[in-house]
Amino acid sequence: MQYRRLGRAGLRVSTLSLGSWVTYHNQVDVKSAAEMMAAAFDAGVNFFDNAEAYAGGHSEEIMGAALKQLGWPRLNYVVSSKYFWGLDRQGDAVNRKDTLNRKYLMQAVDGSLRRFGLEHIDLIYCHRPDPHTPVEETVRAMNDLIVQGKALYWGTSEWSAADIRAAWDVADRHGWHKPVVEQPQYHLFHRRRVEQEYARLYDDIGLGLTTWSPLASGLLTGKYRGGVPEGSRGAMETMAFLRDGLTDTAKNAAVAQLDPIAAELGGTLAQLALAWVASNPRVSSVITGASKVSQLQDNLGALALLEKLTPEVKARIDAITAPLAA
Repeated sequence: MQYRRLGRAGLRVSTLSLGSWVTYHNQVDVKSAAEMMAAAFDAGVNFFDNAEAYAGGHSEEIMGAALKQLGWPRLNYVVSSKYFWGLDRQGDAVNRKDTLNRKYLMQAVDGSLRRFGLEHIDLIYCHRPDPHTPVEETVRAMNDLIVQGKALYWGTSEWSAADIRAAWDVADRHGWHKPVVEQPQYHLFHRRRVEQEYARLYDDIGLGLTTWSPLASGLLTGKYRGGVPEGSRGAMETMAFLRDGLTDTAKNAAVAQLDPIAAELGGTLAQLALAWVASNPRVSSVITGASKVSQLQDNLGALALLEKLTPEVKARIDAITAPLAA
């Protein structure tokens, strides 16, 4: 396993990490979660990603129960969570959903700590920007959570470059803890934000990245070339919004063209896609997902392809995928 700093922060995270979106509670129980986390940890993974909203809080509960079973020293692993959507999606509880106001953030993190069974969360994110709350209020709340010892670092997820810079400037002006990381979607068909919009932030403020959906929700595994297979993510009713993208004819044709390149390198399509994301030096960690140990182990095999992604190989990949990328 390779380890990279979280931007300019001193924290080092594994190049491949394990996330819980979609799988925990929906496909993975505590026993399975503990098995996969143990296998990942044994392979050198030290970063486990979560969010308050995943499975309505149950994802954090499952990960917390698995961590209790595993009993690892607290210094040996990094846990994250994200805040914005809230848990209460019903009624008029306006301060419990779609916000980054101080009241919500302070109480939401307390809830996560209870579900995880931890004294602190290593990394907390603002899951989406909130145009209705002054950025100064949000930044101060994140700073205070760190000062109180409830979190160690903070960042953003799917924020614009302008919003990230505004938050960083507010923190810098007041001497508060600055955002150190962004969690954007990044894969062969979704590049513009990471490669263009954020370009100045890497050197200007030392922004790190923990990227999600490296396999485009499974599209880049090749499993959707013949439609939506039973039991796949695309077949889940809660994931119905992904189907049009997963069955996109042009993108599936491009994936088919990647097959021989993966074979030449001695890997699978999924491993090629993961290695491509990890080959970007701006990426601190690539968040992977898995519903079973065998899938996790296959994903970890992407590390063997990293050194094989020469400029020539990447140019071939780009020629196939870049024209279809957003």
